[in-house]
Amino acid sequence: MYALLLAIIYVAFISLGLPDSLVGSGWPVMHGDLGVPLGYAGILTMVIAAGTIVSSLLSDRLTRRLGVGLVTALSVGMTAAALFGFSAADSFWTLCLWAVPYGLGAGAVDAALNNYVALHYAARHMNWLHCFWGVGASISPFIMSHAIGAQLGWSSAYQSVGTIQAVLTVILLASITLWARVNPTHPVDTDGDPADAPADGTPAPAPEQPRRHVPLGTALRIPGVTLVLGAFFAYCAVESTTILWASTYLVTDRDVDAGTAAAFGALFLLGTTAGRFLAGFVADHVGDRLLIRGGFLTVALGVILVALPVPTDVVALAGLVLAGLGCAPIYPAIIHSTPASFGRENSQAIIGIQMAAAYTGSTLAPPVFGALSTWTGTWIFPLYLVLIVGLGLVLSERLNRVVAPGTTRAALT
Repeated sequence: MYALLLAIIYVAFISLGLPDSLVGSGWPVMHGDLGVPLGYAGILTMVIAAGTIVSSLLSDRLTRRLGVGLVTALSVGMTAAALFGFSAADSFWTLCLWAVPYGLGAGAVDAALNNYVALHYAARHMNWLHCFWGVGASISPFIMSHAIGAQLGWSSAYQSVGTIQAVLTVILLASITLWARVNPTHPVDTDGDPADAPADGTPAPAPEQPRRHVPLGTALRIPGVTLVLGAFFAYCAVESTTILWASTYLVTDRDVDAGTAAAFGALFLLGTTAGRFLAGFVADHVGDRLLIRGGFLTVALGVILVALPVPTDVVALAGLVLAGLGCAPIYPAIIHSTPASFGRENSQAIIGIQMAAAYTGSTLAPPVFGALSTWTGTWIFPLYLVLIVGLGLVLSERLNRVVAPGTTRAALT
């Protein structure tokens, strides 16, 4: 049962990634068809992000009342409906209306699934699941490209992805009884199976009592929570800023050919996806703490390589790929370490807040850099990233000292 449920969760993570790249890949055509400026994409993505933040903060209450299986099914169904709404939209403001369920559906399922995996599956699965998210995020631009290239229109791409989401909704609804049969309060071992009794023959721990809702204020007062939120904010700020601005920096300040810069901008994402796949093989042995620390340090090294004033572009391009590899384990490791750091009874609430912090960082950091670069120039791109990476590293190291007394050795190695 655990293996079947895990397979469904893997498919769900692909589904999570599919909608995330559609707006960006289709907007060059969409804005013209809708008769709005190119910059209106920022309005649309902010509406989506606002919905995601709200549903992330509500995820603890929703999951406690409905269960993770039903929350996942309903959230994916809401996203499917929003995608069909996008495909039928004939104005920008109609898109904005459909962007509300688009974002609401994403936040709750993201927090619910991440918490479930953090509680019940090994660290390697968390990395591989987020790798599968990258697979979904990488597939959708190809779906949009095919739809536009075949003269089917951008709405066809939304219909295709909406259909995939609808099929997954049916699968998730059919699996509700499976989620109920798998004891949601009993951990599993590193093989993804139910945890057995300890090797010394003592009985396995009794299942936990049903947990209570943890209010936002209560969660924020738990020692170390504000630190992990800051580290999460910093990581997502670095990732989103790099995705949006790296190619522009390479072209304007390093005189890299636009085609080459675009290709290596894509390699940043592919590096992150590949890095998560590779991290899955070592995550159980290395531990979350070292993955986070090593990830931030690797990103910093990559950014420094991007900034080096050397005559060849190879160093800067290699630095961008290295930064992508460094980003790979940070997000999964922070999520997976949450139950060990703050307690299983608090993890759903805290992961929901982490999702909100993540989307806040992803939403705010790129436009802040855009505003700064209009005054100073895009040459500050590496400096901007290094400062944020340094903030994330400092906060994560402080968090290690705060939560160390109450954590297990496995979570700290």
